[in-house]
Amino acid sequence: MLTLFTWGTPNGQKVSIMLEECGLRYSVKPIDLGAGEQFDPDFLALNPNNKIPLLQDDEGPDGSPITLFESGAILVYLAGKCGQFLPASAHGRYETLQWLMFQMASLGPMLGQAHHFLRFAPEAVPYAMKRYGDEARRLYRVLETRLEGREWIAADLYTIADIAAFPWIACHEYQQIDLAHYPNVQAWFDRIAARPAVQRGLKVPK
Repeated sequence: MLTLFTWGTPNGQKVSIMLEECGLRYSVKPIDLGAGEQFDPDFLALNPNNKIPLLQDDEGPDGSPITLFESGAILVYLAGKCGQFLPASAHGRYETLQWLMFQMASLGPMLGQAHHFLRFAPEAVPYAMKRYGDEARRLYRVLETRLEGREWIAADLYTIADIAAFPWIACHEYQQIDLAHYPNVQAWFDRIAARPAVQRGLKVPK
């Protein structure tokens, strides 16, 4: 049995979307970040970095249980488990992993800072608002360029690179981004948003 420890954030939604896309059965354990449940000793014993998502698989590699944190690592693991969304060819695989790393190292952290300073900070910090607002727009331009003439981010396939990026772009209003200014991103976003598995995954936890 797969168990997903999660909350309704982009990083959590990446994994719930992936689980839905793979058609894997799983149970959900909500970790209420607002209530500080990520600091509960039982959760810290599983993930000392006190972050969601976290995945437990009772039937992991070689039939032995495994516990994984870091959403990118979980996506790679699930792609291997279900045999989908990470190309078998070496070229396609590395291209996909390249764009997954782009999401993990740049898109997620920088857009997360934009969320904080543009929407949630208790007081306005003009320098930070400009810094992360500018970086958000730069990252959207990177995606806009990459998606020129393409349906998907990597390997001409819908992959974990798309699944990882989508929930962050779904929060574009938090970043004060108008997708009309990025038509390639808008078209990509609409293709993914129409997928039933994505719609289900965005609702986890209920």
